[in-house]
Amino acid sequence: QVQLVESGGGSVQAGGSLTLSCAASGSTVSLSVINWHRQAPGKERELVAGVTRSGVTTYADSAKGRFTISINNAKNTAYLQMSSLNPEDTAVYSCSAKRLFRPETYWGQGTQVTVSS
Repeated sequence: QVQLVESGGGSVQAGGSLTLSCAASGSTVSLSVINWHRQAPGKERELVAGVTRSGVTTYADSAKGRFTISINNAKNTAYLQMSSLNPEDTAVYSCSAKRLFRPETYWGQGTQVTVSS
């Protein structure tokens, strides 16, 4: 089992920045990838960015150039640095993780990000 705890959400003005953290605990030795997702009210959840243990990253088009995902393997923590935020970025941001050769996807509880104009 893997437990994920997100932190760092909050309210920010348009153009501002926030950094989210996703701390993993439990059976983390075989963690292979951590992803960040978001879900705005009335919209489907979307994948924002992902990072592997080796540091390979992927981004949604909406995140490219503004968001940076990184991982600290020693702390089993992934970070999502968000800049140039706009009201369309308002959502609940959640992280998920998968382990090597295991089908389960683990989820955190989510953290609210609100961007005001």
